Amino acid sequence: MPARQGLSPRSGRVGGAWMTLFGLAWLAVWTVQLTPVQLLLPLQLDTPGGPADWITGVIWSGLILSIGGLAGVIAGPLAGALSDRTRSRWGRRRPWMIGGSLLTAASLLLTGSATDPVAVGAAWVGVSIGVAVVSASLTAMIADQIFAQRGAASALVSSAQAVGIVVGVGAVVLLGLGIGASYVALAGFILVVGIGTALLLPDPKAAHTITPSAQQTWRERLGALQDRNFGWVLASRLTVNLGNALGTALLLFFLLYGVGSPADRAEDDLLVLIVIYTVFVVAASIIAGSISDRTGKRKSIVIIAALVQALSAVMILISPTFTGTAIAAGVMGVGYGAYMAVSLALATDLLPRPEHHARDLGVVNVSANLGQLLGPLLGAALVALVGGFWLLFLTAGVLSVLGGIMTIAVHPATASPGSEELPQPDPAAR
Repeated sequence: MPARQGLSPRSGRVGGAWMTLFGLAWLAVWTVQLTPVQLLLPLQLDTPGGPADWITGVIWSGLILSIGGLAGVIAGPLAGALSDRTRSRWGRRRPWMIGGSLLTAASLLLTGSATDPVAVGAAWVGVSIGVAVVSASLTAMIADQIFAQRGAASALVSSAQAVGIVVGVGAVVLLGLGIGASYVALAGFILVVGIGTALLLPDPKAAHTITPSAQQTWRERLGALQDRNFGWVLASRLTVNLGNALGTALLLFFLLYGVGSPADRAEDDLLVLIVIYTVFVVAASIIAGSISDRTGKRKSIVIIAALVQALSAVMILISPTFTGTAIAAGVMGVGYGAYMAVSLALATDLLPRPEHHARDLGVVNVSANLGQLLGPLLGAALVALVGGFWLLFLTAGVLSVLGGIMTIAVHPATASPGSEELPQPDPAAR
């Protein structure tokens, strides 16, 4: 399908229409993934044995989110590698975006109709795989089509993540939707927006041909994974996202059994916290992404952002009240928004092989998603271990600090161009 006028990038730059469609696609992805994580799945799994059995609900939530996330971790790089090799008349990324959207929608309907934890978990695996396929294709578009605006495009990814939670949870709470109706609405959203943006976004033909496997050396097969700087970025994203997941994935349970919010008010309190978190994530990601594009100083921003996220965990430990949690949600939003926007741009700058963009960026997504999938499982274990939430937030803070320290190991002098100073276009190519 030919690219629409006004959408095709020129000299590695894209217009407002491209950015709008790209951000809308990510909004759909995050909304259908995070609304169940934050609200619907906990409601489905809460207190299976009665009000006194809340820890069992926490454990089931951790197991299901982790198993589903593991499926997504495997599917993401695989779908990315296959899309790198796709040469259909519809493009490389577009068929995978459409297929992933269809799988996600069908799996959401199955999740909403499930009545026991095992069935919920099985259906959620399909959602995770579908979301991973769409995400791998979308992330590759940053490296495929953008040069000078990678920080801004990456900011849209993290901003959409925060806004998606508000859109999804807000719609469920404010409209009073039941669990089944909520899943139907999410399925319709990903069908319309996911397929619509896939058809409208340009998908240019590959400018490079992948070397046949028989002729590839082991270094060529590894691609960006052999670069130590890229490896440290991956490790940092894994660790910081694990810290973030510990602070957010079990938030409804924390409000109910840590803060003591009444059951009839807990959903409203959760929405308030999510809105606060979202405002600061969006603002921080846009500002940090823009600054990193202008200055090229990605590394220092990433380190500071990870430390700010750690501060939010300390604040909850000091004041485990709703007011204290609300203030910490804003601080966490600043740290996480800035970190995710700039760390993705930093990872994209380090990619060595254009013909493997989707595969390598699929691994970048895995590093973040792995942290998010392990978080609920580790968090459930920590809560069960001490019968409360203090160890959960202590661990979240420690991991966030470690993630920032790991980024220090990325050395600009030995990094691929763009890790600390943005690469400049070749004048001869103009």
